[in-house]
Amino acid sequence: MLSPFMPPSPSCADARPVAGGPPSADGLSCSLTVPGEPYSAQIARSTVRSVLHAHHLDRVVPAAEQVVGELIAAAWYLDPGRSLYLALRHRESALRLTVYDGHAPHTHPRLAAHCEARRRAALRVMAAVVRDCGGAWGFGESREPGGGTRTWASLPVAGAAGYLAP
Repeated sequence: MLSPFMPPSPSCADARPVAGGPPSADGLSCSLTVPGEPYSAQIARSTVRSVLHAHHLDRVVPAAEQVVGELIAAAWYLDPGRSLYLALRHRESALRLTVYDGHAPHTHPRLAAHCEARRRAALRVMAAVVRDCGGAWGFGESREPGGGTRTWASLPVAGAAGYLAP
C-alpha cells in the first residue's frame, strides 16, 4: 500500500493520480462489448457521444453517432443474439470506428456474394454519411481469435465536423 508520507519504492509503480488536463483527442482509444440485441445501437451511440465529449471532439458527434448506430444495427441484423465488439480510435486526424461480429465469411462463392450484398445494403445510410464526411469504410474477415467479420469506417475529423453543419 502506498503511503502519502513515504515515496514508493523504485520497484513499485506509483498509483497516485497524476495532475494534468483532460485527455487529448490523440489518446482516444476505447472498446466496448455489447449484446447482439436491437437496443445495443443506442448503448453504442451514447458511449461514443460521451467518449468524444471527454476527448474534446464534440464537433464530430453527429456523424460518429450515425455511423456507429448503423454499424451496430447491421451487425445485429446479420448475426443476432451474439455479442458485438466496438472499437473507437483517433489517429492522424481521423476517427476510426470498428465493429466485430461473429458472422463468419462463407466459403461458397454464391453465398459469400449474397452475404456481402446484404451487408452493403444494410449499411447504405452509413456509406452515405462516410462519403459525405470524406471518409472510407469496408469489411472483411476478422483477425480476432473467434473469427467473424470486421466492419469499419474512418471519418476524417475535418469532414465529420462539417456533417449536418448549417
